[in-house]
Amino acid sequence: MKKWIKRIILIVIIFLVLIALSILGLNLWVTLHAKKNIVSSPQELTQDYDCILILGAGLKNGQASPMLTDRLEKGIELYKQGKAPKLLMSGDHGTEYYNEVKVMKQYAIDAGVPSSDIFMDHAGFSTYDSIWRDKHVFSVQNPIIVTQRYHLYRAVYIAQQNGLSCTGIASDGYRYGGRPKRLLREFLARCKDFITTATETPPSYPGDIISITGNGDETNDCEFEK
Repeated sequence: MKKWIKRIILIVIIFLVLIALSILGLNLWVTLHAKKNIVSSPQELTQDYDCILILGAGLKNGQASPMLTDRLEKGIELYKQGKAPKLLMSGDHGTEYYNEVKVMKQYAIDAGVPSSDIFMDHAGFSTYDSIWRDKHVFSVQNPIIVTQRYHLYRAVYIAQQNGLSCTGIASDGYRYGGRPKRLLREFLARCKDFITTATETPPSYPGDIISITGNGDETNDCEFEK
């Protein structure tokens, strides 16, 4: 094999190793930084929180996916325990025919949560968007963040970098399919959001201010069954 070919192969190998080390390093940084703001049980939620932020996780046949159902159940449980006075549902409502937050709010209403205590963030198209809007649109300062543990590190890290005094709690309760693909995606997403938070990039839809201390029905875009 010619020397120049060997050099090219060596350069490519070194480049790939550096990329892999960078990805591992950023994941470790995000995880360790967020870990101190994550609790294991509701009894550890002892601060004065202004809302429970439930992050969207997709719909299945027009209903909450198993992953989203677990997030909703955990968030509603915490609300009923008096851990925070409001629920903030943040998810994808990108088209007329896909309204994740409507399904989320209806689920909470059916569970006995007053509609006025449930806010809807219609532009939570990504974890970063949801957290950014949590602070800058809904004027939240100290949320409880609810999502699965693998995702919780990134969500809490983004909140920390946005100046929120947050606490995360996991909503794991189901053996979800597609775990390897989901973990790989999360591995890369942590790197992306590390850069996004470092550059303080605003989301595509920043929105007008709607204070979380107000009435959640102000965020409604449809009628709900009560």
